[in-house]
Amino acid sequence: MADQRIENLARILVEYSTRVGPGDDVGILATTAAEPLAAAIYPLVLRNGGHPHLLLDIADQDELFFSHAADEQIDTVPRLHRLAFDEFDVLIKIRSQTNTRSLSNVDTVRQARRQMALSPLLKAQLSRGAEGSLRWVSTLFPTQAYAMEAEMGFEEYQEFVYRACHADLDTTDPVAYWKKVQREQAQIIERIEGGDQVRLRGPNVDLTLSIKDRVFKNACGLNNMPDGEIYTGPVEDSANGWVRFTYPAVSQGRVVEGVRLTFQDGEVVDAKADSNQDFLLQMLNTDSGARFIGEFAIGTNYQIDHVTRNTLYDEKIGGSFHLALGASYPETGGLNKSAIHWDLICDIKQDSEILVDGQLLYRNGEFL
Repeated sequence: MADQRIENLARILVEYSTRVGPGDDVGILATTAAEPLAAAIYPLVLRNGGHPHLLLDIADQDELFFSHAADEQIDTVPRLHRLAFDEFDVLIKIRSQTNTRSLSNVDTVRQARRQMALSPLLKAQLSRGAEGSLRWVSTLFPTQAYAMEAEMGFEEYQEFVYRACHADLDTTDPVAYWKKVQREQAQIIERIEGGDQVRLRGPNVDLTLSIKDRVFKNACGLNNMPDGEIYTGPVEDSANGWVRFTYPAVSQGRVVEGVRLTFQDGEVVDAKADSNQDFLLQMLNTDSGARFIGEFAIGTNYQIDHVTRNTLYDEKIGGSFHLALGASYPETGGLNKSAIHWDLICDIKQDSEILVDGQLLYRNGEFL
């Protein structure tokens, strides 16, 4: 029997997030572990008049790639992926790792080189998304590996995932739910947009930054699923102060815990971590834009109440904010460019507040 939760998630992705219509070329990017969700998306794309194109990786393909690829292959962008990112109308990206630590022992220099090689894909996704010629969404299909990272049983984790997406059986109309989120977050943005100085203060942060003339985006399920945040690209040289990120930062199979950053005139001038300090510094030294903030965001999804060590989920936690080092989203007015976009997340549920131009906007995990 088909899992109705998977059918609900597929409907959200096709009918709401990407709004697939007649003639759309739709890329479905996943590993073979996500076959049930890809199989639910495929006929929905056809029913909506689109042309589905499956770009499936085998399980643990990245590990095989780094084990055998020569330098020339490390530097090569897959041709079909380049075509999809440059020309397709829709991309549905499904994360479905079966081993979240498969790259833990891969040479970090080779990983950084591969990240630079693939940076044109990220650039195309961001720029085409900003201009409206590409509708893209990233989601996750639950696997045993993700459940283990979240320290949950597999059944418990699946229910957590579908509840966070409101694809669970208790949500009568998933599409209507996300439209409601869109309306509610628009009201928050009306209150904050047009301001200048943002001050974040609490036991884990004392930081100021500027949002002058920047656009806040309503993250309500159109690019991420699950979703629930408002975000912008802060003025590049405006951040001053410090922040201690309370949640693990994950990238390239590595978990960096206890990250503490100090900013001066927008740039990270001091960086420490309780674990994987060398990897943190490597990320900061990726390129000239990696030490600057590309995104400032506040999480609003209170169904995500458990740290999972997966950024797609953890950055949406209600009662948190996050900063992304590296590339800005052009549609926010952000100008920072980098090969990385690395989200670092901080809890602000206790003794914390956010002020905009001196006016209290947010206290202890809730908008006032």
